[in-house]
Amino acid sequence: MNKHVGSDFDDFLSEQGLLEEVSAAALKRAIAWQLAEAMTARKMTKTALAERMHTSRAAVDQDDPGMTLATLASAARALGQRVEVRLVPDESAMAI
Repeated sequence: MNKHVGSDFDDFLSEQGLLEEVSAAALKRAIAWQLAEAMTARKMTKTALAERMHTSRAAVDQDDPGMTLATLASAARALGQRVEVRLVPDESAMAI
């Protein structure tokens, strides 16, 4: 019998010690996607964004998994936006 039947993906990632890493990567990808949408709406190229950020074009490559939240926040500011990260209650942790 499969021991994972009935468990959710977060449980699996937690068991593997990957939950925080995967969650952080997903958060960065979501912010990068929103930045790309804002760039499209403003018809702004990555080169133009880099100029506004006073950085190189390579530094704004939103497919870079190593991009920091600080870099994402800087890109957001260059687009007239801000990054907002907040804590929310974890219902599954409250049951423990």
